[in-house]
Amino acid sequence: MTVRVQSEVFDAGAELNAFAIGHSDVGAVVSFTGVVRDTDGTLHQMEIEHYPAMTERAIAGIVEDAKSRWALKDVLVIHRYGTLSVGAPIMMVATASAHRADAFAAADFLMDYLKSRAPFWKKETTADGSAWVAAKDDDESALNRW
Repeated sequence: MTVRVQSEVFDAGAELNAFAIGHSDVGAVVSFTGVVRDTDGTLHQMEIEHYPAMTERAIAGIVEDAKSRWALKDVLVIHRYGTLSVGAPIMMVATASAHRADAFAAADFLMDYLKSRAPFWKKETTADGSAWVAAKDDDESALNRW
């Protein structure tokens, strides 16, 4: 299991290749990379803040929960903080399992919980100024299926 919280940009393809190497006992590797999205053409940047020890502990706990629910061989979570531009990668989840159903379900679970429960605070800056991003009802309701 690897959890990294970092300000540096990462190469999702290189990370996925490195994650998959050496896993000869798995039948599935699933990954997801989230990027900064500009839904209405006004976003200049996003700032992500966190408390390092709290954030890493919380993400490690979410990963342990996933490992207790599904037969996972390995998990990778990368989440960035700092000032991010539109189109920049924010986070990546990769799961490895003997079977695809476990790898897909665990990755989906991790993404839902990271989106709603990981202690990050996001502020969007547009031409009109800056505002903190509020929790979304859709993200919260996605947790109900788990």
